[in-house]
Amino acid sequence: MPGADDGGIRALVTSMTTNEKVALVSGQGLWRTAAIERLGIDSILMTDGTYGVRYSTTQIDAGTGDEESLAAFLDLINQQADDKGGMFGTTRPATCFPNGNLVGCSWDVDLLYRMGEALALECRSLGIHLLLGPGINTRRTPLAGRAYEYYSEDPVINGDLAAALISGLQDNGIGASLKHFACNNSEIDRTTTSSDVDERALREIYLAGFERAILKSPPWTVMSAYNPVNGVQSAESHWLLKHILRDEWGYDGLVLSDWHAIKDRPASLKAGTDLDMPESKPRKARLLLAIEDGKVADAILDRACERVIGLVRRCHAEKLPAAPVDLDRHHALAQQIAAESIVLLRNEQQTLPFDAAATGELLVVGDGALVPTIQGSGSATTNPYRVDSPLERIAARAGEHLKVRHVPFPTAQGIPMESETQAVLDAATTADAVIIFTENEKSRNGEGNDRDTLKLAAGHDSLIRSLTEAGRKVIVVLTTPDAVEMPWLDATQAVLACFYPGQGGGEAIARVLFGEQNPCGKLTTTMPIRIEDIPGWHTYPGENSRHVYSEGIFVGYRFYDLKAVTPLFPFGHGLSYTRFSYESMALDRQEIGPSTGCRVSVTIRNTGEVAGKEIVQLYVRPIKPGLRRPIRELKAFTKVELQPGEAKVVTLTLSARDFQYFDTARGAWVLDAEAFIIEAAASSRDIRLESRLACRSERFPPAALSALSPPALVFANERAIPALRELLARKLRISGDEAMAILEKLNGSFLGFYDTLSWYVGDAINEADITALFDTLNRAH
Repeated sequence: MPGADDGGIRALVTSMTTNEKVALVSGQGLWRTAAIERLGIDSILMTDGTYGVRYSTTQIDAGTGDEESLAAFLDLINQQADDKGGMFGTTRPATCFPNGNLVGCSWDVDLLYRMGEALALECRSLGIHLLLGPGINTRRTPLAGRAYEYYSEDPVINGDLAAALISGLQDNGIGASLKHFACNNSEIDRTTTSSDVDERALREIYLAGFERAILKSPPWTVMSAYNPVNGVQSAESHWLLKHILRDEWGYDGLVLSDWHAIKDRPASLKAGTDLDMPESKPRKARLLLAIEDGKVADAILDRACERVIGLVRRCHAEKLPAAPVDLDRHHALAQQIAAESIVLLRNEQQTLPFDAAATGELLVVGDGALVPTIQGSGSATTNPYRVDSPLERIAARAGEHLKVRHVPFPTAQGIPMESETQAVLDAATTADAVIIFTENEKSRNGEGNDRDTLKLAAGHDSLIRSLTEAGRKVIVVLTTPDAVEMPWLDATQAVLACFYPGQGGGEAIARVLFGEQNPCGKLTTTMPIRIEDIPGWHTYPGENSRHVYSEGIFVGYRFYDLKAVTPLFPFGHGLSYTRFSYESMALDRQEIGPSTGCRVSVTIRNTGEVAGKEIVQLYVRPIKPGLRRPIRELKAFTKVELQPGEAKVVTLTLSARDFQYFDTARGAWVLDAEAFIIEAAASSRDIRLESRLACRSERFPPAALSALSPPALVFANERAIPALRELLARKLRISGDEAMAILEKLNGSFLGFYDTLSWYVGDAINEADITALFDTLNRAH
């Protein structure tokens, strides 16, 4: 972001009236900043979302009256994915790319960059300056209604993929808005329920992805969240927005609120929320009154105005000329991203891929094969330019001797499933394989609506079980917002996780089924066997407006490893039509210290018969750390393409920070362990290679001592014992050895040091002597 004085911004702000300043930091209508024509300050246009551009002609091109704006906003966030008629309204068609829940499974920063490029082109064609994304909140529970928007349960993936998308947008003249800062992890009472998270978990999990993205590719804006964090509204949190974001991370861009997230506008401005979106006359009036009453300093208001003007100028200066958009080309990109992200969860006896030239019959089951669910509902929803039908794309690949038939099976509630199930069973009697398209009940997830179950839509589990019990060969194609239970898993031949694959999902699924695309996606969240296995399940969704994140730092796979819980599918899991061997690992150093990192080289070979891509995951496992840590944590990854028999060496870099944890007692990131095991893995439960790396831990000052400190704490201070030995010898007129013998008697007592000492020396040494000695030692450190 340009400095405050670039182009005379500070002088421009000085010439503004208070009313103009309040207007500038308050937005105009639903999607614009305010223009101050008198001073030549233009407005900019922003809109959702990260997976497709939402341009609503009724909201953007029409009037901006308060009543109409609020109604339009509520219609947007309250819609459901199965609202066929009014879901898109008069939204202009755009490319609906795979949602975060699937594109995250690509683990592919290059694809995310290309997706950002395409989104930027579509924004430019519509006159949009700022796209409100990416969203990278941690997927700590698969029940979260907006989980489909987000990439992963791990901050490394969240940060790296977000940085790539941000670069793709901003390198092409369109600003990004990294959101939602922070801990927007559930939708139940999302504007009032506080996400109560201990500081270590905040630092290591929930803020780490934001920090990583901002370091790699600073977004022009950051969006605060709806929810309070530890009792303070996110948009009004001085700790989040000033202490962390600006002072510690050095972020100098603009902070804007989520839509209508601000409850106290003066407090949010003082905390660092520069721009209040969308326009609200009551909030503007409250801010103006607070300024007039002297409750908001002029300098705070002026700094926010400078940031808004800086953003406006940057958007206009860096925006590239609009050009015709090739939506067909973007559709092909959407197909490619989906195809490279789909996860092959199971493939018994090499059931997949199908042979298009074979003789036989494929039975395709489910309404989702005709009208697929391509995205979640809410502010990220896009009006797709076109949608590939999975059934059509499957049928198009079948050779002349391979028959493809379809039988419907609904997802809606209230339909008698017995007759529907029997119809499928009857049709399957002649089929060589049955491909079932299954999903969740659409109305039970999305923005503003968390799931309360991991089960599939009514009748779907029963249908799959009935088909397997009848001896049919069953391939399940899952279209879901996040993890689901699979009680039928062991009886099926193959399972594809497609999550929300966007408008090209139908083509992508067909490519994977017929082997035109070797599946290379891997899970970025852990799939539990049952709902009760979810970390933090016992405190979800909170009570009395408090949601305690009871699992602390043990989020996702970290929890399953700690508790030795077997997941349905582990984090990082994904099968291929080929095989990969991990042949060797080399480290560029044998020891790390407080400010050093490490480069890790791994040799990977494709030992199968077809070309494929492998996602190499690098985990760090601490040995005897100072504080309790996860058994292993992902710290780096890369995706490598290999021809049959080909081997490549991939090199990944681990930074000094990758070996540290946040110590709340010291208020700092620290290095403290005996050693680390560096693991190269195909998943968090499939470790292929490992190497030991010695650690030279930081030296920390000892804990402050007082007369009430337990003797064990005193003995841990290497300077304390010699000083006490000398004090006792002098005061008691005894030898040093005799003094040491007395001190050794104290070790093991749970009483305070002086209270224990007095049992042996009475009042020959008074408490003030011990206090003075300890104060001297404390000052020395």
